[in-house]
Amino acid sequence: MNIASTNTATLLAQLTDPLQHALLSLGAIGVVAWIVLKVLAIAVPVILAVAFYVVWERKLIGWMHVRHGPMYVGFGVLQAFADVFKLLFKEVIHPTEASKVLYVLAPLITLAPAFAAWAVVPFDARLVLSNANAGLLYLLAMTSLGVYGIILAGWASNSKYAFRGAMRSAAQVVSYEIAMGFAMVGVLIAAGSLNLTDIVMAQAGNAGFLEWFWLPLLPLFLVYFISGVAETNRAPFDVVEGESEIVAGHMVEYSGSQFALFFLAEYANMILVSFLTSLFFMGGWLSPFHGWGIPLLSVDGWWWLFAKVFFFASCFIWFRATFPRYRYDQIMRLGWKVFIPVTLAWICATALMAYYGVFEVGA
Repeated sequence: MNIASTNTATLLAQLTDPLQHALLSLGAIGVVAWIVLKVLAIAVPVILAVAFYVVWERKLIGWMHVRHGPMYVGFGVLQAFADVFKLLFKEVIHPTEASKVLYVLAPLITLAPAFAAWAVVPFDARLVLSNANAGLLYLLAMTSLGVYGIILAGWASNSKYAFRGAMRSAAQVVSYEIAMGFAMVGVLIAAGSLNLTDIVMAQAGNAGFLEWFWLPLLPLFLVYFISGVAETNRAPFDVVEGESEIVAGHMVEYSGSQFALFFLAEYANMILVSFLTSLFFMGGWLSPFHGWGIPLLSVDGWWWLFAKVFFFASCFIWFRATFPRYRYDQIMRLGWKVFIPVTLAWICATALMAYYGVFEVGA
């Protein structure tokens, strides 16, 4: 285990241990309070990351369009916070014919899995909320649940545009969820574990970034990230809310704080996909120069993970500014006729590589 990782975890333990003991001594109420604090320790940074990610998206797309982007509210940095406050104070309009209970529940059902998935995401060798042994299965389950909120939003709105967007979303998520699941199976075979920390440590070796799974699992790496873009309904796969066809899709009847919840869930999922791609295929917090003996650069730590996540999160924006939207039939064909066969073939290839010792399983 890396010295820097150990130091970070030890420092956090020294800061939180007295508080944990004090709360747990209060009995059941203290246990609940401690769980709530741990949830907030993940949720609050994710919400702040979403806010700054929105600003970065608008600035980066602005630069790609040869314009400035946000530049007035706090020099552009606080623009996302201004937008959130605007949405929170706008009136929440409920359509007359909408199914009231489901209409209100839909944004929450979309948001909850987007945040729940972070419970098993490790930020360092010892820095994780729940170091679950079945973390990969848990992630697969959580990332699949979000689509139910979108389907409910489309149906409960009682609008043709919203319902059509929801149906598109359901078909798209089902198509690409299979490809993402198969890509995860390849990672499971290569690492020999469902635990996310073990998956990252299986990529450690003296060859640095050449030991990471992106190289032997290159087709699965590409399929996983592109499927992640499709799963989050981002360009060029954004037919669910294609502005020129069905306005805002499942969100067309939503306003104010409820619209903000959908917005938050979408960007939280984009950051989550960036994290998971970095953990599964790019060595997570491992240095690209791991084992090379280069001062400072060979040190593993959370900063490497965040740098990789920043790159993949920026790729989402780059795709949006670069590629035109796919036709719906093209999206379905790519998922079913290209990605699923490729992943199935490469799972077999990965099993053969593991059998013949191309990479040391679980090392």
